Amino acid sequence: MLEVKNLKYSYNNEYKALKGVSLKVERGDMVALLGKNGAGKSTLFLHLNGIYEPDDGKVFIDGEELKYDKKSLLKFRQKVGIVFQNPDDQIFAPTVEEDVAFGPLNLGLSMEEVQDRVEEALQRVGMSGFEKTAPHHLSGGQKKRVSIAGILAMKPEIMVLDEPTAGLDPQGVTDLTRLLRELNSEGITIIISTHEVDLVPDYANKVFVLVDGELIGEGTPKEIFSQPDILEKANLKVPIVTDLFQQIESEGFDMQGDYPLTINEAKDKFLELINKN
Repeated sequence: MLEVKNLKYSYNNEYKALKGVSLKVERGDMVALLGKNGAGKSTLFLHLNGIYEPDDGKVFIDGEELKYDKKSLLKFRQKVGIVFQNPDDQIFAPTVEEDVAFGPLNLGLSMEEVQDRVEEALQRVGMSGFEKTAPHHLSGGQKKRVSIAGILAMKPEIMVLDEPTAGLDPQGVTDLTRLLRELNSEGITIIISTHEVDLVPDYANKVFVLVDGELIGEGTPKEIFSQPDILEKANLKVPIVTDLFQQIESEGFDMQGDYPLTINEAKDKFLELINKN
């Protein structure tokens, strides 16, 4: 559905942010992009709907190459919506309602259709009743939800979220994760950059690892978190559940290299160990 081929991008002659990145995301995937600060995650995301134009390489959506004229960009941005890490970079209208309506209005839709989309999007993110509220009166978590609503109102096929859990409290993280799972189950392809390795196995079916502008690993969460060399290069840790079972193994329990990644997997593994002993 979305393919990046040999993408290269430099902010100046001294700093090459992307050094030939190639990846493919299939329709319906729930993807996590992992990497430390400065790895190039945000830069890569800004290429996925043409906010940045690469020095070299190409982006394809449904097999069609992304072009950078106004008409092509509008078409592609209907398909791919990006939620920035800082919602203040995305929200600019005087009220929540106007902000969420901005994208649909630019599609030339009727006012009735725009209003329907705004109401539906705000309801999905739990922000109904805030239509007339000025965004600067909202909390960080509420602003994040309004940012997502603005993208949902465009009815995208792909949602790209840059560090979506940054600044959220634990309940906010739980609510957001639940929403993204629901959207994915409804057919929206989700791509997320995150440092929250404990969350990744709960939602992602595919993981890409980026280091210094280069893709160094891809696979399922199980495949990625079982490769210490990749994690070390990316300055990442295994999920806390996995770390616990690695420590249990060091006490003499044979895991046979099969470490759980999630709470549910841990429960099953504990029961298996109890039955063996």
